[in-house]
Amino acid sequence: MADKKLVEAITSMDEDFARWYTDVVKKAELIDYSNVKGCMVIKPAGYAIWELIQRQLDDMFKAAGVENVYMPMFIPEGLLQKEKDHVEGFAPEVAWVTHGGMNPLQERMCVRPTSETLFCDFYKGDIQSYRDLPRVYNQWCSVVRWEKETRPFLRSREFLWQEGHTAHATAEEAQERTEQMLDIYAEFCERVLAIPVVKGRKTEKEKFAGAEATYTIEALMHDGKALQSGTSHNFGDGFAKAFGIQFTDRDNKLKYVHQTSWGMSTRIIGAIIMVHGDNSGLVLPPKVAPTQVMIIPIQQKKEGVLEKAYELKDRLSSFRVKVDDSDKSPGWKFSEQEMRGIPIRVEIGPKDIEAGKCVICRRDNGEKVEAALDELEHAVAEILKDIQENLFRKAKAHLESHIYVAKTKDEFVKLFAEKSGFVKAMWCGERECEEKIKEDMSVTSRCMPYEQECLSDTCVYCGKPAKKMVYWGRAY
Repeated sequence: MADKKLVEAITSMDEDFARWYTDVVKKAELIDYSNVKGCMVIKPAGYAIWELIQRQLDDMFKAAGVENVYMPMFIPEGLLQKEKDHVEGFAPEVAWVTHGGMNPLQERMCVRPTSETLFCDFYKGDIQSYRDLPRVYNQWCSVVRWEKETRPFLRSREFLWQEGHTAHATAEEAQERTEQMLDIYAEFCERVLAIPVVKGRKTEKEKFAGAEATYTIEALMHDGKALQSGTSHNFGDGFAKAFGIQFTDRDNKLKYVHQTSWGMSTRIIGAIIMVHGDNSGLVLPPKVAPTQVMIIPIQQKKEGVLEKAYELKDRLSSFRVKVDDSDKSPGWKFSEQEMRGIPIRVEIGPKDIEAGKCVICRRDNGEKVEAALDELEHAVAEILKDIQENLFRKAKAHLESHIYVAKTKDEFVKLFAEKSGFVKAMWCGERECEEKIKEDMSVTSRCMPYEQECLSDTCVYCGKPAKKMVYWGRAY
Protein backbone atom coordinates (compact mmCIF):
# COMPACT_ATOMS: atom_id res chain seq x y z
CA MET A 1 0.00 0.00 0.00
CA ALA A 2 2.84 2.41 0.90
CA ASP A 3 4.36 2.04 -2.58
CA LYS A 4 1.05 2.91 -4.21
CA LYS A 5 0.50 5.96 -2.02
CA LEU A 6 3.57 7.78 -3.31
CA VAL A 7 2.28 7.97 -6.87
CA GLU A 8 -1.32 8.56 -5.78
CA ALA A 9 -0.06 11.78 -4.23
CA ILE A 10 0.20 13.20 -7.78
CA THR A 11 -2.98 14.59 -9.32
CA SER A 12 -3.64 13.12 -12.77
CA MET A 13 -2.63 15.37 -15.69
CA ASP A 14 -6.02 15.02 -17.35
CA GLU A 15 -7.89 15.83 -14.17
CA ASP A 16 -6.05 19.09 -13.34
CA PHE A 17 -2.87 19.91 -15.25
CA ALA A 18 -1.93 22.92 -13.10
CA ARG A 19 -2.26 20.85 -9.92
CA TRP A 20 -0.32 17.96 -11.52
CA TYR A 21 2.51 20.40 -12.31
CA THR A 22 2.68 21.73 -8.75
CA ASP A 23 2.53 18.20 -7.32
CA VAL A 24 5.46 17.06 -9.49
CA VAL A 25 7.57 20.09 -8.67
CA LYS A 26 7.00 19.54 -4.93
CA LYS A 27 7.17 15.72 -4.79
CA ALA A 28 10.26 15.52 -7.00
CA GLU A 29 11.78 18.08 -4.61
CA LEU A 30 12.74 20.55 -7.34
CA ILE A 31 11.41 23.63 -5.58
CA ASP A 32 9.92 24.77 -2.31
CA TYR A 33 7.94 27.82 -1.39
CA SER A 34 9.66 30.38 0.81
CA ASN A 35 8.50 33.00 3.30
CA VAL A 36 9.69 35.65 0.83
CA LYS A 37 6.44 36.36 -1.02
CA GLY A 38 6.62 35.42 -4.70
CA CYS A 39 10.11 33.88 -4.44
CA MET A 40 11.04 30.19 -4.57
CA VAL A 41 13.73 28.01 -3.05
CA ILE A 42 15.35 25.94 -5.80
CA LYS A 43 16.30 22.68 -4.07
CA PRO A 44 19.35 20.53 -4.97
CA ALA A 45 17.41 18.34 -7.44
CA GLY A 46 16.12 21.43 -9.27
CA TYR A 47 19.38 23.36 -9.13
CA ALA A 48 21.34 20.38 -10.48
CA ILE A 49 19.15 20.49 -13.62
CA TRP A 50 19.88 24.22 -13.97
CA GLU A 51 23.64 23.56 -13.60
CA LEU A 52 23.53 21.03 -16.45
CA ILE A 53 21.54 23.47 -18.60
CA GLN A 54 23.98 26.26 -17.75
CA ARG A 55 27.08 24.18 -18.46
CA GLN A 56 25.93 22.90 -21.85
CA LEU A 57 24.41 26.19 -23.03
CA ASP A 58 27.52 28.06 -21.90
CA ASP A 59 29.71 25.70 -23.96
CA MET A 60 27.56 26.46 -27.02
CA PHE A 61 27.85 30.20 -26.35
CA LYS A 62 31.62 30.03 -26.02
CA ALA A 63 31.89 28.08 -29.27
CA ALA A 64 30.00 31.02 -30.86
CA GLY A 65 32.54 33.55 -29.54
CA VAL A 66 30.61 34.70 -26.46
CA GLU A 67 32.50 35.90 -23.35
CA ASN A 68 31.01 36.01 -19.85
CA VAL A 69 30.99 39.16 -17.69
CA TYR A 70 29.10 40.35 -14.62
CA MET A 71 27.24 43.63 -14.17
CA PRO A 72 25.93 45.34 -11.01
CA MET A 73 22.47 44.31 -9.83
CA PHE A 74 21.33 47.90 -9.16
CA ILE A 75 20.37 50.45 -11.81
CA PRO A 76 20.14 54.16 -10.90
CA GLU A 77 16.77 55.61 -11.91
CA GLY A 78 18.35 58.21 -14.19
CA LEU A 79 20.10 55.48 -16.18
CA LEU A 80 16.90 53.46 -16.58
CA GLN A 81 15.02 56.55 -17.83
CA LYS A 82 17.37 57.03 -20.80
CA GLU A 83 15.51 54.61 -23.09
CA LYS A 84 11.84 55.64 -22.90
CA ASP A 85 10.13 52.61 -24.53
CA HIS A 86 12.29 50.27 -22.49
CA VAL A 87 11.49 51.83 -19.13
CA GLU A 88 7.76 52.02 -19.94
CA GLY A 89 7.78 48.33 -20.83
CA PHE A 90 9.25 47.37 -17.46
CA ALA A 91 7.76 50.05 -15.17
CA PRO A 92 4.99 47.90 -13.61
CA GLU A 93 7.44 45.12 -12.68
CA VAL A 94 10.33 47.11 -11.21
CA ALA A 95 11.42 46.75 -7.55
CA TRP A 96 12.95 49.93 -6.09
CA VAL A 97 15.64 50.45 -3.45
CA THR A 98 15.07 53.74 -1.61
CA HIS A 99 17.37 53.46 1.42
CA GLY A 100 21.01 52.55 2.01
CA GLY A 101 21.05 51.41 5.63
CA MET A 102 19.05 54.06 7.51
CA ASN A 103 19.64 56.85 5.01
CA PRO A 104 17.37 57.72 2.09
CA LEU A 105 19.17 57.49 -1.25
CA GLN A 106 19.63 60.70 -3.25
CA GLU A 107 18.56 58.75 -6.31
CA ARG A 108 16.53 55.58 -5.96
CA MET A 109 17.83 52.44 -7.67
CA CYS A 110 15.97 49.55 -9.19
CA VAL A 111 16.96 45.92 -8.79
CA ARG A 112 17.70 44.85 -12.38
CA PRO A 113 14.68 43.49 -14.26
CA THR A 114 17.13 43.11 -17.20
CA SER A 115 20.49 44.77 -17.88
CA GLU A 116 20.34 46.60 -21.24
CA THR A 117 20.87 50.00 -19.61
CA LEU A 118 23.88 48.80 -17.60
CA PHE A 119 25.54 47.26 -20.64
CA CYS A 120 24.85 50.43 -22.66
CA ASP A 121 26.38 52.62 -19.97
CA PHE A 122 29.42 50.34 -19.89
CA TYR A 123 29.77 50.11 -23.69
CA LYS A 124 29.67 53.92 -23.96
CA GLY A 125 33.08 54.09 -22.26
CA ASP A 126 34.43 50.75 -23.44
CA ILE A 127 33.94 51.13 -27.20
CA GLN A 128 35.92 53.83 -29.00
CA SER A 129 36.98 52.40 -32.35
CA TYR A 130 35.91 49.81 -34.92
CA ARG A 131 38.82 47.77 -33.51
CA ASP A 132 36.85 47.34 -30.26
CA LEU A 133 33.99 45.62 -32.11
CA PRO A 134 32.18 43.33 -31.93
CA ARG A 135 31.57 43.03 -28.19
CA VAL A 136 29.83 39.69 -27.57
CA TYR A 137 29.12 39.48 -23.83
CA ASN A 138 26.82 37.39 -21.66
CA GLN A 139 26.07 37.25 -17.95
CA TRP A 140 24.58 34.51 -15.78
CA CYS A 141 22.66 36.17 -12.97
CA SER A 142 19.30 36.64 -11.29
CA VAL A 143 16.76 39.35 -12.13
CA VAL A 144 13.75 40.70 -10.25
CA ARG A 145 10.31 41.41 -11.70
CA TRP A 146 7.42 42.12 -9.34
CA GLU A 147 4.99 39.53 -10.69
CA LYS A 148 1.46 39.55 -9.26
CA GLU A 149 0.86 35.81 -9.72
CA THR A 150 3.71 33.34 -9.34
CA ARG A 151 4.19 29.69 -10.28
CA PRO A 152 7.23 27.47 -9.66
CA PHE A 153 9.85 28.01 -12.41
CA LEU A 154 7.32 29.68 -14.73
CA ARG A 155 6.94 32.96 -12.88
CA SER A 156 8.63 34.16 -9.71
CA ARG A 157 9.72 37.58 -8.54
CA GLU A 158 13.36 36.61 -8.67
CA PHE A 159 14.58 34.12 -11.26
CA LEU A 160 17.85 32.91 -12.72
CA TRP A 161 18.80 33.40 -16.33
CA GLN A 162 21.49 34.36 -18.77
CA GLU A 163 21.33 37.57 -20.74
CA GLY A 164 23.57 38.22 -23.72
CA HIS A 165 24.30 41.79 -24.84
CA THR A 166 26.32 42.48 -27.95
CA ALA A 167 27.53 45.53 -29.89
CA HIS A 168 28.39 45.54 -33.60
CA ALA A 169 29.70 47.89 -36.27
CA THR A 170 26.91 47.22 -38.77
CA ALA A 171 23.18 46.48 -38.88
CA GLU A 172 23.92 43.29 -40.88
CA GLU A 173 26.25 41.91 -38.18
CA ALA A 174 23.67 42.64 -35.46
CA GLN A 175 20.94 40.86 -37.42
CA GLU A 176 23.24 37.91 -38.06
CA ARG A 177 24.04 37.62 -34.32
CA THR A 178 20.34 37.93 -33.40
CA GLU A 179 19.47 34.98 -35.64
CA GLN A 180 22.58 32.99 -34.68
CA MET A 181 21.66 33.07 -30.98
CA LEU A 182 18.05 32.07 -31.70
CA ASP A 183 19.41 29.11 -33.69
CA ILE A 184 21.60 28.15 -30.71
CA TYR A 185 18.55 28.19 -28.40
CA ALA A 186 16.55 26.08 -30.87
CA GLU A 187 19.38 23.56 -31.24
CA PHE A 188 19.85 23.41 -27.46
CA CYS A 189 16.14 22.79 -26.83
CA GLU A 190 15.91 20.07 -29.46
CA ARG A 191 19.26 18.32 -29.00
CA VAL A 192 19.76 18.65 -25.22
CA LEU A 193 16.26 19.10 -23.77
CA ALA A 194 14.46 16.97 -26.41
CA ILE A 195 11.91 19.77 -26.86
CA PRO A 196 10.87 20.63 -30.45
CA VAL A 197 10.30 24.35 -31.08
CA VAL A 198 8.79 26.71 -33.62
CA LYS A 199 11.15 29.57 -34.61
CA GLY A 200 9.82 32.93 -35.64
CA ARG A 201 9.51 36.66 -35.14
CA LYS A 202 7.26 38.35 -32.60
CA THR A 203 4.67 40.90 -33.74
CA GLU A 204 5.20 44.59 -32.92
CA LYS A 205 2.75 44.22 -30.02
CA GLU A 206 4.60 41.25 -28.50
CA LYS A 207 8.19 42.39 -29.10
CA PHE A 208 10.61 43.36 -26.32
CA ALA A 209 10.31 46.96 -25.06
CA GLY A 210 12.86 49.07 -26.94
CA ALA A 211 13.75 46.43 -29.56
CA GLU A 212 13.54 46.82 -33.31
CA ALA A 213 12.66 43.13 -33.71
CA THR A 214 12.23 40.18 -31.35
CA TYR A 215 12.69 36.55 -32.39
CA THR A 216 11.42 33.64 -30.33
CA ILE A 217 11.37 29.88 -29.95
CA GLU A 218 7.93 28.63 -28.92
CA ALA A 219 7.42 25.19 -27.38
CA LEU A 220 4.11 23.36 -26.88
CA MET A 221 3.39 21.88 -23.46
CA HIS A 222 1.50 18.63 -22.88
CA ASP A 223 -1.73 20.56 -22.15
CA GLY A 224 -1.55 22.36 -25.51
CA LYS A 225 -0.41 25.71 -24.13
CA ALA A 226 2.63 27.49 -25.55
CA LEU A 227 5.71 28.49 -23.60
CA GLN A 228 8.09 31.15 -24.91
CA SER A 229 11.36 29.32 -24.30
CA GLY A 230 14.07 31.72 -25.46
CA THR A 231 14.17 35.13 -27.15
CA SER A 232 16.68 37.08 -29.22
CA HIS A 233 16.30 40.81 -29.87
CA ASN A 234 17.76 43.12 -32.48
CA PHE A 235 17.98 46.63 -30.99
CA GLY A 236 19.26 48.37 -34.11
CA ASP A 237 20.93 51.63 -32.99
CA GLY A 238 18.08 52.85 -30.76
CA PHE A 239 19.80 52.15 -27.45
CA ALA A 240 23.13 53.41 -28.87
CA LYS A 241 21.55 56.77 -29.70
CA ALA A 242 19.86 57.02 -26.30
CA PHE A 243 23.15 56.29 -24.49
CA GLY A 244 25.61 57.86 -26.93
CA ILE A 245 27.52 54.66 -27.82
CA GLN A 246 29.66 55.76 -30.76
CA PHE A 247 32.83 54.50 -32.41
CA THR A 248 35.25 55.80 -35.00
CA ASP A 249 34.86 53.63 -38.08
CA ARG A 250 37.50 52.74 -40.70
CA ASP A 251 36.48 55.83 -42.72
CA ASN A 252 37.33 57.95 -39.64
CA LYS A 253 33.67 58.91 -39.13
CA LEU A 254 31.77 58.61 -35.83
CA LYS A 255 29.00 56.01 -35.99
CA TYR A 256 26.50 54.42 -33.61
CA VAL A 257 26.85 50.74 -32.74
CA HIS A 258 24.09 48.21 -33.48
CA GLN A 259 23.10 46.00 -30.55
CA THR A 260 21.45 42.69 -29.71
CA SER A 261 20.22 41.01 -26.56
CA TRP A 262 19.11 37.42 -25.92
CA GLY A 263 18.05 35.31 -22.93
CA MET A 264 16.89 31.98 -21.55
CA SER A 265 15.77 31.48 -17.94
CA THR A 266 14.90 28.85 -15.33
CA ARG A 267 11.36 28.76 -16.79
CA ILE A 268 12.85 26.31 -19.31
CA ILE A 269 12.86 23.77 -16.42
CA GLY A 270 9.08 24.25 -16.35
CA ALA A 271 9.05 23.36 -20.05
CA ILE A 272 11.02 20.14 -19.42
CA ILE A 273 8.47 19.13 -16.76
CA MET A 274 5.40 19.96 -18.89
CA VAL A 275 6.67 18.50 -22.17
CA HIS A 276 8.03 15.17 -20.90
CA GLY A 277 6.35 14.47 -17.54
CA ASP A 278 3.61 11.88 -16.96
CA ASN A 279 1.27 10.71 -14.22
CA SER A 280 4.13 9.02 -12.34
CA GLY A 281 6.04 12.30 -12.14
CA LEU A 282 9.06 13.80 -13.81
CA VAL A 283 10.67 12.37 -16.97
CA LEU A 284 14.12 13.84 -17.54
CA PRO A 285 16.05 13.77 -20.83
CA PRO A 286 19.36 12.00 -20.06
CA LYS A 287 21.43 15.04 -21.09
CA VAL A 288 20.01 17.13 -18.23
CA ALA A 289 19.28 14.36 -15.70
CA PRO A 290 21.42 14.98 -12.56
CA THR A 291 21.29 11.21 -11.98
CA GLN A 292 21.17 9.23 -15.23
CA VAL A 293 21.34 5.76 -13.66
CA MET A 294 20.03 4.63 -10.28
CA ILE A 295 21.18 1.19 -9.13
CA ILE A 296 18.70 -0.54 -6.84
CA PRO A 297 19.97 -3.56 -4.91
CA ILE A 298 17.25 -6.20 -4.38
CA GLN A 299 17.45 -8.11 -1.05
CA GLN A 300 20.39 -5.88 -0.22
CA LYS A 301 20.97 -7.49 3.18
CA LYS A 302 21.97 -10.72 1.47
CA GLU A 303 25.68 -11.29 1.23
CA GLY A 304 27.44 -9.68 -1.75
CA VAL A 305 24.43 -7.74 -3.10
CA LEU A 306 25.39 -4.28 -1.89
CA GLU A 307 29.04 -4.86 -2.80
CA LYS A 308 27.98 -5.82 -6.33
CA ALA A 309 25.80 -2.70 -6.63
CA TYR A 310 28.78 -0.49 -5.72
CA GLU A 311 31.04 -2.42 -8.07
CA LEU A 312 28.57 -1.66 -10.90
CA LYS A 313 28.50 2.00 -9.84
CA ASP A 314 32.31 2.17 -10.20
CA ARG A 315 32.09 0.55 -13.61
CA LEU A 316 29.48 3.09 -14.73
CA SER A 317 31.50 6.08 -13.52
CA SER A 318 31.42 7.74 -16.95
CA PHE A 319 27.67 8.33 -16.33
CA ARG A 320 25.97 10.26 -13.51
CA VAL A 321 25.16 7.23 -11.33
CA LYS A 322 23.99 6.52 -7.76
CA VAL A 323 23.11 3.51 -5.60
CA ASP A 324 19.91 3.63 -3.53
CA ASP A 325 21.00 1.67 -0.44
CA SER A 326 18.31 3.16 1.83
CA ASP A 327 16.23 0.78 3.94
CA LYS A 328 13.01 1.44 1.97
CA SER A 329 11.32 -1.42 0.12
CA PRO A 330 12.28 -1.98 -3.54
CA GLY A 331 8.73 -1.04 -4.62
CA TRP A 332 8.98 2.28 -2.80
CA LYS A 333 12.39 2.92 -4.36
CA PHE A 334 11.03 2.19 -7.85
CA SER A 335 8.18 4.70 -7.35
CA GLU A 336 10.55 7.30 -5.96
CA GLN A 337 13.01 7.02 -8.87
CA GLU A 338 10.11 7.24 -11.31
CA MET A 339 8.80 10.34 -9.55
CA ARG A 340 12.25 11.96 -9.83
CA GLY A 341 12.44 11.19 -13.55
CA ILE A 342 15.71 9.23 -13.45
CA PRO A 343 16.16 7.84 -17.00
CA ILE A 344 17.45 4.35 -16.10
CA ARG A 345 16.98 2.03 -13.15
CA VAL A 346 19.31 -0.95 -12.77
CA GLU A 347 17.99 -3.74 -10.54
CA ILE A 348 20.46 -6.28 -9.15
CA GLY A 349 19.67 -9.11 -6.72
CA PRO A 350 21.19 -12.47 -5.62
CA LYS A 351 19.67 -14.42 -8.56
CA ASP A 352 20.87 -11.82 -11.06
CA ILE A 353 24.41 -11.97 -9.68
CA GLU A 354 24.38 -15.74 -9.95
CA ALA A 355 23.19 -15.53 -13.58
CA GLY A 356 25.69 -12.76 -14.44
CA LYS A 357 22.99 -10.30 -15.46
CA CYS A 358 20.82 -7.41 -14.24
CA VAL A 359 17.52 -5.81 -15.16
CA ILE A 360 17.45 -2.35 -16.76
CA CYS A 361 14.18 -0.40 -16.58
CA ARG A 362 13.59 2.68 -18.76
CA ARG A 363 11.72 5.67 -17.33
CA ASP A 364 10.41 6.94 -20.68
CA ASN A 365 8.35 3.88 -21.62
CA GLY A 366 8.63 1.53 -18.63
CA GLU A 367 10.34 -1.17 -20.74
CA LYS A 368 12.45 -3.71 -18.85
CA VAL A 369 15.37 -5.53 -20.45
CA GLU A 370 17.90 -7.98 -19.13
CA ALA A 371 21.55 -7.11 -19.70
CA ALA A 372 24.67 -9.22 -19.21
CA LEU A 373 26.81 -7.69 -16.46
CA ASP A 374 29.93 -7.79 -18.60
CA GLU A 375 28.16 -5.69 -21.27
CA LEU A 376 26.53 -3.23 -18.87
CA GLU A 377 28.44 -0.08 -19.88
CA HIS A 378 27.53 -0.56 -23.54
CA ALA A 379 23.86 -1.38 -22.75
CA VAL A 380 23.47 1.71 -20.55
CA ALA A 381 25.06 4.01 -23.16
CA GLU A 382 22.78 2.69 -25.91
CA ILE A 383 19.62 2.92 -23.82
CA LEU A 384 20.36 6.49 -22.65
CA LYS A 385 20.91 7.52 -26.27
CA ASP A 386 17.65 5.87 -27.28
CA ILE A 387 15.71 7.52 -24.43
CA GLN A 388 17.00 10.96 -25.46
CA GLU A 389 15.90 10.35 -29.07
CA ASN A 390 12.59 8.79 -28.09
CA LEU A 391 11.61 11.72 -25.87
CA PHE A 392 12.24 14.11 -28.76
CA ARG A 393 10.24 11.89 -31.17
CA LYS A 394 7.30 11.77 -28.76
CA ALA A 395 7.35 15.52 -28.15
CA LYS A 396 7.65 16.21 -31.89
CA ALA A 397 4.68 13.94 -32.66
CA HIS A 398 2.67 15.73 -29.94
CA LEU A 399 3.56 19.14 -31.39
CA GLU A 400 2.73 18.14 -34.96
CA SER A 401 -0.61 16.60 -33.99
CA HIS A 402 -1.59 19.81 -32.15
CA ILE A 403 -1.01 22.28 -34.98
CA TYR A 404 -4.24 23.25 -36.73
CA VAL A 405 -5.08 25.48 -39.70
CA ALA A 406 -7.89 28.05 -39.73
CA LYS A 407 -8.86 29.86 -42.94
CA THR A 408 -12.06 31.51 -41.72
CA LYS A 409 -13.08 33.30 -38.53
CA ASP A 410 -15.59 30.54 -37.73
CA GLU A 411 -12.88 27.88 -38.02
CA PHE A 412 -10.53 29.99 -35.90
CA VAL A 413 -13.08 30.45 -33.10
CA LYS A 414 -14.22 26.81 -33.24
CA LEU A 415 -10.68 25.43 -33.07
CA PHE A 416 -9.84 27.41 -29.95
CA ALA A 417 -13.17 26.46 -28.38
CA GLU A 418 -12.64 22.73 -28.99
CA LYS A 419 -8.90 22.07 -29.30
CA SER A 420 -5.68 22.90 -27.52
CA GLY A 421 -2.48 23.68 -29.39
CA PHE A 422 -1.24 26.07 -32.05
CA VAL A 423 -3.51 27.42 -34.77
CA LYS A 424 -1.89 28.65 -37.98
CA ALA A 425 -3.84 31.49 -39.55
CA MET A 426 -3.32 34.54 -41.76
CA TRP A 427 -3.20 38.03 -40.22
CA CYS A 428 -3.53 41.56 -41.57
CA GLY A 429 -0.56 42.86 -39.61
CA GLU A 430 -2.58 45.42 -37.67
CA ARG A 431 -2.16 45.79 -33.91
CA GLU A 432 -5.84 46.67 -33.41
CA CYS A 433 -6.92 43.32 -34.89
CA GLU A 434 -4.37 41.42 -32.78
CA GLU A 435 -5.61 43.15 -29.62
CA LYS A 436 -9.21 42.29 -30.52
CA ILE A 437 -8.30 38.60 -30.89
CA LYS A 438 -6.66 38.66 -27.45
CA GLU A 439 -9.62 40.47 -25.89
CA ASP A 440 -12.33 38.30 -27.49
CA MET A 441 -10.63 34.90 -27.30
CA SER A 442 -7.79 35.10 -24.71
CA VAL A 443 -5.43 34.04 -27.50
CA THR A 444 -2.09 35.66 -28.38
CA SER A 445 0.16 35.65 -31.42
CA ARG A 446 3.05 33.35 -30.58
CA CYS A 447 5.21 34.11 -33.62
CA MET A 448 5.35 34.76 -37.35
CA PRO A 449 7.29 31.61 -38.28
CA TYR A 450 10.38 31.65 -40.45
CA GLU A 451 8.61 29.19 -42.74
CA GLN A 452 5.76 31.30 -44.06
CA GLU A 453 2.80 29.75 -45.89
CA CYS A 454 -0.04 31.49 -47.71
CA LEU A 455 -3.16 29.82 -46.26
CA SER A 456 -5.56 32.44 -47.70
CA ASP A 457 -5.56 36.02 -48.99
CA THR A 458 -7.46 37.53 -46.08
CA CYS A 459 -6.95 37.99 -42.34
CA VAL A 460 -8.65 35.22 -40.37
CA TYR A 461 -10.28 37.69 -37.97
CA CYS A 462 -11.03 40.99 -39.69
CA GLY A 463 -11.08 39.92 -43.34
CA LYS A 464 -8.60 42.59 -44.52
CA PRO A 465 -5.79 41.58 -46.93
CA ALA A 466 -3.39 39.17 -45.18
CA LYS A 467 0.26 40.04 -44.64
CA LYS A 468 1.66 37.25 -42.47
CA MET A 469 0.95 33.70 -41.38
CA VAL A 470 0.98 33.54 -37.60
CA TYR A 471 1.02 30.79 -34.97
CA TRP A 472 -1.68 31.65 -32.42
CA GLY A 473 -2.11 30.01 -29.04
CA ARG A 474 -2.85 30.25 -25.36
CA ALA A 475 0.36 30.57 -23.38
CA TYR A 476 1.97 30.41 -19.98
